Amino acid sequence: MQRKVIKVSDHCIRLIEFFECSGDVTRFLKAYKCPAGVWTIGIGTTFYPDGSKVKQGDTCTVAQAYEYLRHELTMTEASVDSFTTDLVSQQQFDSLVSFAYNLGCGALKGSTLLKKVNHDPQDPTIEAEFNKWVYAKGVKLKGLIRRRKAEAWLYFHGTLRFDF
Repeated sequence: MQRKVIKVSDHCIRLIEFFECSGDVTRFLKAYKCPAGVWTIGIGTTFYPDGSKVKQGDTCTVAQAYEYLRHELTMTEASVDSFTTDLVSQQQFDSLVSFAYNLGCGALKGSTLLKKVNHDPQDPTIEAEFNKWVYAKGVKLKGLIRRRKAEAWLYFHGTLRFDF
């Protein structure tokens, strides 16, 4: 029997870094508005560990950006663990944490994606569920299309792929 997965692997962190800051956090040390219009800093941080929102004019160091990422990942890992069956593999958990990190845990919790994962983590129709989550403010975004394809690839293949 496989061990229950409760922590992300380096694959998840690399996937998040690639899509949140193109792998170069130094370009995102000043707060900016993401395509959804939310103030963001570092590696996709929208809320600081103290619960306050990122706002215009905020700055951080590289070390702080990774501290914020680790803090948010701890919370996201716990949520994804609480939502999912104990049968999910490391690659599936990583993929779902990346999804929840990007969209929020509430989006995953109420999704058909999660229902299908919990019914049968190997269900091939799960890929199509990832691909439904590609809109920000009603607009289909190329970056989200690529991210969802990369998350689905990791989910089913266990490797990283960014060339979508």
